[in-house]
Amino acid sequence: MAKKASSGTKTIMIVDDEEDIRETAKTICEKAGYEVITAANGDDCLEKLKKAKPDLILMDIMMPGTPVKEVVKKIKGVPIAYCSVVRTSDAEREQLLQEGNVVDFIQKPFDINDLLRRVKKLVAK
Repeated sequence: MAKKASSGTKTIMIVDDEEDIRETAKTICEKAGYEVITAANGDDCLEKLKKAKPDLILMDIMMPGTPVKEVVKKIKGVPIAYCSVVRTSDAEREQLLQEGNVVDFIQKPFDINDLLRRVKKLVAK
């Protein structure tokens, strides 16, 4: 059974193959009071989800290994916000937001205040 963070602290999982992005997002979220779990790719994410159940997953949309769309299909009960450096059209974004529990699309490089505002909104749901 996956354990939930104690004492009402919300937990964010950051999944990105670029260590600097993982660490930057982790620092931003921790300074805002969130517990943070990091994963280097989709397979690492799925493995860590066996032991923990975050309140939100911030996931890079393009990573090596198992395709992200396949990983997303295996994640149940946790909202996912895609993070991407690739510009997408409104139509592409709408299509991505139709996938399972994908709830937001955050453009990289992200603005710290915008990232925290979106995370706060998404974990409050």
